[in-house]
Amino acid sequence: MRLARVSIPLVLMLALIGLGLAYGPSMVGRVAYAVAAKEHQADREHLAQLSERDQMSGLFRAVAEAVKPAVVVVHVKQRITSSAGPELDMDDFFKRFFGEDSPFGRQSPSPFGRQLPRRQSPPKRERFARGLGSGVVVDAENGYILTNWHVVRNADEVEVVLADKRRFSAEWVRTDRQTDLAIIKIDTDGLVEAPLGDSDEMDVGDLVLAIGAPEGLPQTVTMGIISAKSRTTGRSGYEDFIQTDAAINHGNSGGPMVSMRGEVVGINTAIVSRTGVNEGIGLAIPSNMAKNIMEQLIDTGKVVRGYLGVRIQPITEELARSFDLPQAKGTLVSQIAAGSPAEKAGLQIGDVLVAINGKETDTINDVRNTIAALPTGQTVPIQVLRNGERITVDAEITPQPANMAQAFGGYVPEQTAELLGISVATLTPELAQEYGYEESTEGVVITRVEPDSPAAEQGLKEGMVIKQVQGLELRTAEDFAAAIEAADMEKGVRLLVADARGGQRFVFLAPGD
Repeated sequence: MRLARVSIPLVLMLALIGLGLAYGPSMVGRVAYAVAAKEHQADREHLAQLSERDQMSGLFRAVAEAVKPAVVVVHVKQRITSSAGPELDMDDFFKRFFGEDSPFGRQSPSPFGRQLPRRQSPPKRERFARGLGSGVVVDAENGYILTNWHVVRNADEVEVVLADKRRFSAEWVRTDRQTDLAIIKIDTDGLVEAPLGDSDEMDVGDLVLAIGAPEGLPQTVTMGIISAKSRTTGRSGYEDFIQTDAAINHGNSGGPMVSMRGEVVGINTAIVSRTGVNEGIGLAIPSNMAKNIMEQLIDTGKVVRGYLGVRIQPITEELARSFDLPQAKGTLVSQIAAGSPAEKAGLQIGDVLVAINGKETDTINDVRNTIAALPTGQTVPIQVLRNGERITVDAEITPQPANMAQAFGGYVPEQTAELLGISVATLTPELAQEYGYEESTEGVVITRVEPDSPAAEQGLKEGMVIKQVQGLELRTAEDFAAAIEAADMEKGVRLLVADARGGQRFVFLAPGD
């Protein structure tokens, strides 16, 4: 009896231990899950409270909604005329293998007593090269759209697709290659414009949105900050880029960079990338530069740039010491063009330019952009360091001459192949910069193409570079002339041509094509 009394509690205890071992982990897990769920719910409630104070999302949304209706997609077509295909000239075929005097090499009479007709030139065929970019309406009343020159360059047809999907053909397109800007005009009502802001007010760290059609996806908005200002690449005439880490890809070109005030502060134009896609380094043309170019293109259809007539170079530490300068700052005048505003104003070789029209100029790019933007006919103060003293001279700005090399005593000779309807010049560093090539590019640049000529029919245009004639590499215009003279022009000539975008193709030209 006593044994039974003792065993009952023991059995109960063992049973409880067994139940704990069997169900304990599950119960502990449930308790832990309940605690974690409660903590997660508290985190969600805290996040909801924080999101109520989120102002950035609302700001981004408001900016995008205000600007997106002004952003357009630009479709371009370029008409390319080429031969329908190679045709076998049997006379040439037999002459090559049997010689001129063989029965096969001479044109034989036909069995019907008449000469076989000579091979006719192959028929022409047309095709269209297509491209796509972005743009932004900056004047709704007049239908003006700002975009990039490289988006519409060489285009035969330009079509604009609005944010509301309406499509319009361009009434006219006016471009400025040296700043990579273009203006498109369309005729319609109901446009929404985005105002141009003051890009000089923007600074590193400011938030910006980029809007456009990357990879053909319209109305895409990306966000970033201004990473740097006054960037240059050396690939075009006048550069003063704003750098951003907002995602920019193919198709964004010509679209707006927008401040948090909903103002266009830049025109997205390029990326710096080893892969050809966004790596966080995008470049935009400042709105102040774009505004100046745009107004000239609208008013006169061309851009007139200011001219001082100096060649300058950066000041190294060694040069600063040799000129007894307090620091390596400013730009050194190394050449002055005869009869130029600089000569008339009394500027001298060895002067250090430090300010133009009240604006400090530390770099070569500062000087070039400042002078180019000055109105012609205006007299401006120019501050220089000379023999340790800071002096001011007044110079009357004149229009930039067409040939800068000639202005400084250089001469860029042209060579003309009249039968082909084309003129070329040696691609000097100055011309490379003018036409948008790297200074190391070799070849001859096309300076003129006659309308309705063989060159025009094959799509050659001013600014393209000819790198080879019949496989011979070209470095000067004289090389081109010699190669054309040595070629059998009755049979035609093969050219290897390139453009500033990096494209390259073979072209075959023959007189009478």
